[in-house]
Amino acid sequence: MEGRRGEDLQFPLNAFEPHPLLRSPDLMTVAGTLKWRRYPDLPPGEPRRFRVDHETEVLAICHWQPEPRIHPTIVILHGLEGSVNSSYMRGIAEKAVRSGFNAVRLNQRGCGESEHLTPTLYHSGLSQDLRSVVLELSERDALSEIIVCGYSMGGNLALKMAGEFGDRTPAALRGVVAVAPAIILNDAANAIDSPRNFLYRRHFVRELEARYRRKAQLFAQLFPERYASDRRPARTLREFDDAVTAPTFGFADADDYYRRCSAINVVSRINVPTLIIAAQDDTFIPVTTFRHPDVTSNPNIALITPAHGGHCAFISRFSGPYRFWAEAVVVDFCRRQVAGRPCPRGDVPIHS
Repeated sequence: MEGRRGEDLQFPLNAFEPHPLLRSPDLMTVAGTLKWRRYPDLPPGEPRRFRVDHETEVLAICHWQPEPRIHPTIVILHGLEGSVNSSYMRGIAEKAVRSGFNAVRLNQRGCGESEHLTPTLYHSGLSQDLRSVVLELSERDALSEIIVCGYSMGGNLALKMAGEFGDRTPAALRGVVAVAPAIILNDAANAIDSPRNFLYRRHFVRELEARYRRKAQLFAQLFPERYASDRRPARTLREFDDAVTAPTFGFADADDYYRRCSAINVVSRINVPTLIIAAQDDTFIPVTTFRHPDVTSNPNIALITPAHGGHCAFISRFSGPYRFWAEAVVVDFCRRQVAGRPCPRGDVPIHS
């Protein structure tokens, strides 16, 4: 396993060993999305709306401990076309609650059947939504220990938020975890749009187009005529972002959107303990992304890059708590941060 850590970053984890039937990154990735899991230790959650601007609310499912203010909190954010019901969202929440944390499963704007709560779409640069949620939990709820975990697109948003906070990071934000984060959006879009990933591309683009049509029906008066229902559907992610995302949010084109909204622009300014987990065989996110100098030179960022794991899956050959390995590592990292351990330092390879 490649990676780095400081001497202070001692995880109670084993090196990731993939399930023998899932050594293919595509099989691993698909298996991670299937609805075959059960969550017996996850109690029912409480829906909560967070207002993030004058016209938008985001919906979360919150799992509170009996006295929330004396417990640390994990805020979990999903990836592209995911929701609070994504398997990793439930899995982390279950492990977190079992470990004494409050868990907040957060939808990105309009996701998880919450399209009526905002007239806009969502995109990979809306870190202000996550920022608003963190500040509300800190200031209004008086939660003093918050860690944010984002997967894929949500990982980009989590890292972008942390970098934008920079030296003004609120004391309550104790750390950030990003699993397979798309920190250079152009590279991720190119990977998804590549011939080998045509099935994934078709899935994402169809879902995005369907979401756009639903949004246009709900808020027809807000969408320009050039986005009428007879518009030719996009065939690639870049085409969708060129035709819909960029003009809707004031970007010149998809390239401008990808450039301005990538977390790589601000990762050098992250000053809270941060963990990035990414598989070397990730089907969407090139592992070379994380060799960028702004990542490797920031002493607050630790990186774990197992050889296998697919995209956000990491299904282990072992049963028990480490079956879903990345989820367990996320919660292990969160436990460490709320125990008051210092930031990771140095550049020592994580054991393999």
